[in-house]
Amino acid sequence: MTQVEWVGDAGSIQINGKQYSLQQCHWHSPAEHLINGQRYDLELHLVHVSTSNQDSVVRAQLYQIFEPDSFLSKFTEELKTLVNNKGERAIGVIDPRKTNTDTFKYYRYNGSLTTPPCGEGVTWIVNAKINTVSSKQVQLLREANFDYSGKDNARPVQTLNDRKISLYWTKN
Repeated sequence: MTQVEWVGDAGSIQINGKQYSLQQCHWHSPAEHLINGQRYDLELHLVHVSTSNQDSVVRAQLYQIFEPDSFLSKFTEELKTLVNNKGERAIGVIDPRKTNTDTFKYYRYNGSLTTPPCGEGVTWIVNAKINTVSSKQVQLLREANFDYSGKDNARPVQTLNDRKISLYWTKN
């Protein structure tokens, strides 16, 4: 899976009095979450882990194809290198605030990780605002993941299984 890992303090979030540190981000195409039954072209996951490593928070940002995403544009060349060399590549300093994931309206629920072992204990925060990404950027991420069809990089849509999804608005 193509991902960006942060070394050191990349920031944190606090939920219900508990601190979660940002560890990494990665992408899935197509998106793994639906909003009002619509599945989007790409989904970014920002993974935050508690200090005890017992639980995590994943912030998800959905994208539809239109204009290029400025965050992804910052390391297009590095992604191309991954496609050609099939190895790790340092990309230098990346500010996580540049992911353009700030929102004032979001969905939140308790669920599981979307990759094996799919463990429970994950608080999901899914931004209601949909960002844009170019079709070339989506294709490059698929190639970097060696997933040319878009079928192997996203978990199939799961049933709610009695999960409660809450919609939140924050003040700017």
